[in-house]
Amino acid sequence: MAQTRIISIVGKKNAGKTTLAVALASEYVRKGRRVMGIKHGSHPADVDRPGSDSYRLFHEGKAERVLIAAPNLRAVFERSPDDTDPIILARRYFDGADIVIVEGFKSANIPKIEVYRREASDTPFFDAKAANADEWVAVVTDDEKFEAPCPVLRFRDTMWLQLLANIGWEKARLL
Repeated sequence: MAQTRIISIVGKKNAGKTTLAVALASEYVRKGRRVMGIKHGSHPADVDRPGSDSYRLFHEGKAERVLIAAPNLRAVFERSPDDTDPIILARRYFDGADIVIVEGFKSANIPKIEVYRREASDTPFFDAKAANADEWVAVVTDDEKFEAPCPVLRFRDTMWLQLLANIGWEKARLL
């Protein structure tokens, strides 16, 4: 039985993290992999309608967990600390995944692919002198002059997504 892998997509606001996470997930699914994802939010999530039965049970009834079971979809609302580690989350919720793609959690100790677009920021998160610089497995960028000790892929490169998917798979952390 294959082990679950985990990798994070990081980048500044509006750099394209979600777009890259979606593209990578689609590429892994195309290759027959079971993909699951974690999105790190910096603000409280509002995913249920006020007044609905599940909303009332969770908010008014103060239930610890509420599961909505609908045709072809399940959602769990759970009260938990804000500082949960993505590795703990993946182990708890994603049994059977081939790879878990995490968006965010830039300070977590997991391999990272950074999306760096000059339109979003003048500088990337990546810093070759930082203690965690070895966590970066690749940077995808539109900056023709950007260099790093890890692979640097340019959006204009042919087959950059397939190459990135292969690098990500090989460098992802096993859970």
